[in-house]
Amino acid sequence: MLQGPVIILSAFAYLGVLFAIAYYADQRADAGRPVIANAYVYSLSLAVYATAWTFYGSVGRAASDGVGFLPIYIGPTLMIALWWVVMRKILRISKQNRITSLADFIASRYGKSALLGGIVTVIAVIGIVPYISLQLKAVSASYLILVQYPDIVMPQTLGETPMRQDTALWVALILAAFTIAFGTRHLDAAEHHQGMVAAIAFESLVKLLAFLAVGIFVTFGLYHGFGDLFTRAAADPRLRAMMTPLEGVAGGYASWVWLTILSMMAIMFLPRQFQVTVIENLDEKHLNKAIWLFPLYMLAINVFVLPIAFGGRLHFPEGGVDADTFVLTLPMVEKQEALALLVFIGGLSAATGMVIVETIALSTMVCNDLVMPVLLRMRSLALNERPDLTGLLLGIRRGAIVLILLLGYLYFKLAGEAYALVSIGLISFAAVAQFAPVVLGGIFWKGGTRRGALCGLVAGFVVWFYTLLLPALARSGWLPIGFLEQGPFGIALLKPLALFGLAGLDQITHAMLWSMLANIGAYVGVSLAATPSVDEHRQASLFVDVFRQGGEASGARFWRGTASVPELHSLLARFLGAAAADEAFTEYALGKGLRWKGDPLEADAELVHYVEVKLAGAIGAASARVMVAAVVKEEALSIEEVRTILDEASQVVVYSHRLEQKSRELEAATAELRAANERLTELDRLKDDFVSTVTHELRTPLTSIRAFTQILLEHPEVDAEQRSKFLGIITKETERLTRLINQVLDLSKIESGKAEWRESVLDLRELIGDAVTGMSQVFEERNIKVDVEVPAKVAPVRADVDRIIQVMLNLLSNAAKFCEPGRGRVRVALRDDGGALRVEVRDNGPGIDPSDQGVIFDKFRQVGDTLTGKPHGSGLGLHISRQIVEHFGGRMWVESRVGEGACFAFTLPHG
Repeated sequence: MLQGPVIILSAFAYLGVLFAIAYYADQRADAGRPVIANAYVYSLSLAVYATAWTFYGSVGRAASDGVGFLPIYIGPTLMIALWWVVMRKILRISKQNRITSLADFIASRYGKSALLGGIVTVIAVIGIVPYISLQLKAVSASYLILVQYPDIVMPQTLGETPMRQDTALWVALILAAFTIAFGTRHLDAAEHHQGMVAAIAFESLVKLLAFLAVGIFVTFGLYHGFGDLFTRAAADPRLRAMMTPLEGVAGGYASWVWLTILSMMAIMFLPRQFQVTVIENLDEKHLNKAIWLFPLYMLAINVFVLPIAFGGRLHFPEGGVDADTFVLTLPMVEKQEALALLVFIGGLSAATGMVIVETIALSTMVCNDLVMPVLLRMRSLALNERPDLTGLLLGIRRGAIVLILLLGYLYFKLAGEAYALVSIGLISFAAVAQFAPVVLGGIFWKGGTRRGALCGLVAGFVVWFYTLLLPALARSGWLPIGFLEQGPFGIALLKPLALFGLAGLDQITHAMLWSMLANIGAYVGVSLAATPSVDEHRQASLFVDVFRQGGEASGARFWRGTASVPELHSLLARFLGAAAADEAFTEYALGKGLRWKGDPLEADAELVHYVEVKLAGAIGAASARVMVAAVVKEEALSIEEVRTILDEASQVVVYSHRLEQKSRELEAATAELRAANERLTELDRLKDDFVSTVTHELRTPLTSIRAFTQILLEHPEVDAEQRSKFLGIITKETERLTRLINQVLDLSKIESGKAEWRESVLDLRELIGDAVTGMSQVFEERNIKVDVEVPAKVAPVRADVDRIIQVMLNLLSNAAKFCEPGRGRVRVALRDDGGALRVEVRDNGPGIDPSDQGVIFDKFRQVGDTLTGKPHGSGLGLHISRQIVEHFGGRMWVESRVGEGACFAFTLPHG
């Protein structure tokens, strides 16, 4: 099954699926229904962080360093927790300034410096080339291993391969073609590559599924779960040493700290991460879900790293199989062909996702921040006179994609084969970490200057190049090994791996320590010594105070001069195309309530800034500034004028914030008044209900008393038996009337706080017995059976005897009323309930509907018999009972189902 044509066909079929997903997503975007306008898709696209390094290399590192692989994934998890503060600010800045890349962001912050953008681009390309070579190495090696099935043969044993048969070269060319199709369909780099993002999100699921599949196979197929696998590993002294963090082969404290910091910077400043996190973001709110979903993804894809690594070491104890390939070779040696093919596709997915996004990001940087600024300054090319430059821009980006991938292939051939996958990746991580000081300093510190950023970046990059890249070339035989062992010209203090005599550290920790020291020192020192220009001062304010600015138009207040609408439109058409320029001007005119080409537009500061921002989306901020300056006459502002503008803006912002605060306070007061009014309306309604209920309850006994009294008065001849019956009714109704009046008085006293409470220590067993005895006549008349369950001894409680008797009588009376005569059954129970005594009165009546259980304890509420619908009583008894119980620190509730009776319960704390 695993023959060359099958593997190649499967790979192309998978790439075809990716292309179909991208095409579908682009079609949805054109129809106004974007697929990527979804927080889950956005979060999955961030998993482009998990490359072939994660898929293959993490297992390789774990096989040699044990838990030492973890800092690479701990770092992003820690960093992403800060994203709502850091990344949200970067997102807001990028959207307002139509930032196209990481280089564009840095150049724009420091006065839209073309030189700074170019340096950032050079550092990014040189730093990322090893990372791209890692992907080529992973795909090439996995194919060469898989095609040897059923034998397990490492690629390095196969000998030299002719160039036309070199798998890595073909992978580079195929990925170049694929990336051109994916990422250069649109010119505006600030627009979203929706098809690409959808495909990357799908790839994230594929590589996760493949890795989990092989992890489950190794853990539960080859072994009997985690316990069995780790027990066997612990029995091997070499593997046992790998299980202890911060010791031995797992790395020391310095290694863990610097690797964690390194990966924290990587998740922010790798060009591909900046591309998917910032440039492709549609909604800042997507960060909310990404903050927890991305770490969850990292956990899922790493949970089986150690089991696979230990399984590989146990399975291949002689060390003849490269640990980076355990993910693939373990299924192969067990003749799991389908799983092995799935692993290959998963690794291909991890590599292609990284290469596509990385080369798109780098090609945009090369075009906008390296090539175009140079071409625009070459007067001999007369680019300013050409009516349409869109073809040139696309050509530069496509050429850059091919060139970058060929450079990755060249590095692979020169140095990549001498390094494990993880080592190659860490070299790139250390390179992009050099961007951290100028970016983080740029968004939080207004004092950072262009010269400081230039010096910091150059100093950090030089140290990185000297301590990491040159040693890689030396180990590959392209530089004399003595360069590493004795230092250049035999100067021991300049040894790349022990600079200035600092020895005893691993290579990455050593390089990061010196490069960050040089970078941050130069950035801060030169910035403090230099005076910022007007442009730097303006941009610093726009970046650092982005949340206090008024959107894209905020930059317009810093421009003063004269311009022409036709020239601005012609400039935009030259780089975006006539149709896109017309669309942009139509959008601007509509925002002003005008019609493009129908109403005259004023070429004011706002229009000039609008055109510059639109242009920046295609050619970058630095080049856009140059092109706009060529068609407008700008009057230079002094530092004092910029500061005055900023002060005025700050005053406006403060005043605006005060207005917003007053508005919020007014809205809160209005809401409170509305709630109070609704409460008063409800109280008025409840009052009416209460008066109506009480009036009805008073009228009923009074009517009976009056009627029977009148009969006795008008008919004195009524016989003694009848007279006795009428007098009995009058007495009963009088008692009912007295009971109702007492309840109303009780409620009034309790709610006004004037009720008298006579507390004493009570024995609830005796109190329950007294209450049941008091109700015995009622139960006998209705032929209701009563069961009492009380323990032999209970803790005393502190309460008012009469009030608790009142509660019990109310509950027992309700139970008697709702039980069917002759078949009724009431059970009274008392038990200790952990710090309190619990009393239950349960009946077998019709029960209470769930919709009524929430209001049954409200005053003036009555719940009728569910069979007859007729209410019983005034609706005050339960409310008063709950008030009494709660006064003594207890609580009262009901449990019931319709047709299964009701259970009223209350608790009282131990006295």
